[in-house]
Amino acid sequence: MPEPRVISFREALREAMVEEMERDPSIFLMGEEVGHYNGAYKVSEGMLERFGEKRVIDTPIAETGFAGVGIGAAMVGLRPIIEFMTWNFSLTAADQLINNAAKLRYMSNGQFTLPIVFRGPGGAAHALAAQHSQALESLYAHVPGLKVVMPSIPADAKGLLKSAIRDDDPVVFIESEVMYALKGEVPTGEHVVPLGVADVKRPGRDVTLVTWSKMVHTTLKAAEALAADGIEAEVVDLRTIRPLDTATILASIQKTHRCLVVQEGWPFAGVAAEVIALVTREAFDDLDAPPDRVTNLDVPMPYARNLEELVLPSPDRVVTAVRRLLGIDDRPARPAVVARRR
Repeated sequence: MPEPRVISFREALREAMVEEMERDPSIFLMGEEVGHYNGAYKVSEGMLERFGEKRVIDTPIAETGFAGVGIGAAMVGLRPIIEFMTWNFSLTAADQLINNAAKLRYMSNGQFTLPIVFRGPGGAAHALAAQHSQALESLYAHVPGLKVVMPSIPADAKGLLKSAIRDDDPVVFIESEVMYALKGEVPTGEHVVPLGVADVKRPGRDVTLVTWSKMVHTTLKAAEALAADGIEAEVVDLRTIRPLDTATILASIQKTHRCLVVQEGWPFAGVAAEVIALVTREAFDDLDAPPDRVTNLDVPMPYARNLEELVLPSPDRVVTAVRRLLGIDDRPARPAVVARRR
C-alpha cells in the first residue's frame, strides 16, 4: 500500500484529473472559469498551463450549451469532465443530463456510450440563500442511466473521481462546497476507489447511521458525543448514491438493529426515504425500532446564518434522534444502558 500524505480535498480532485488526463489524451475539462481563473474553487489550478486550451476549456455562462457539447463529445469517443460552478446551476441544463446523457446509450441500443463526468460543488455553503444552497442528489439519483457519487474525504474524492472518469456511463459527481479546504491522508501513486461501494467510517454496535458527503462529518461528531454516554454508533458513508451499496447497509443493521439516515436536503422523496424503504423491506426482522431520518427542514434555505444552522442537520439533532431510537428520553448522568440482542 502506498504511503499516505496529507493534502486538501481540492488537491485530491486535481490530482485525479491530472493523472487521468496524463494517462488518456481523450479526457478534457470544460466549464466556467476552469482555465485562466484556475477554477472558481481553484480545483483546476495550473491545469491550463499543463494541458493547454484544447484540453482545459473556458466556457461562457451557458450550462445547457457546454453540457450538450460534452455529451456530443462523449458520443464520438472523447471523455469529457464538465464542471458546473455549482450544482444549483445544473438545473438550467437538467434536460441535457436527464433526457440526453442518461438515456442515449439505452435509446441507441448501445451504439453510443456516454463516458462523461459532470462535477462541481453542491449543497449549502455559508449564507448563500435559497437558490444557491440546494442538495440535488435525490433528483439525479432518481434517473435511470445516471450514476451519482458524493465523497466525504480527500482520499475518497481522488479515488472515486478516477473511477468516475474511467466509467463508460455518465456520472454526477457532487462535491460539498465547504469541504474543498478539508485535509486528509491520501495514498501516493495510483489510488482508485470503486463506484458503488460504501465505507464504514466508524464501527459501532448500537445503531447504524447512514450518511454521505459533508454529513459524514456532522454524523461523526454526533457519534463521538453518543460514545461519551456509552452509545456506540456505526457510521456508514454511502460514497455512491447510485448504485447504492445495499449489502453494507444491511450488514450493519443486522449487527446494530437500528437505523438512522442523516441527509442534507429536503425530506420529501429524498435519498434517506429510499434507504429507509430498503431497510424496512430487506431488514424488517432485524430491526428493534422503526428506521428514522434527520434531514434539512422542509423550507427554502434562509440567508441568515443562524436560520441556516437551524435548517441543516446538526450533531445535536442526530444525537436526539438516536436517543429517541434507543428509547432514552433524558440524557443520563452516567453511560446509558442500551438494550442489545444476544
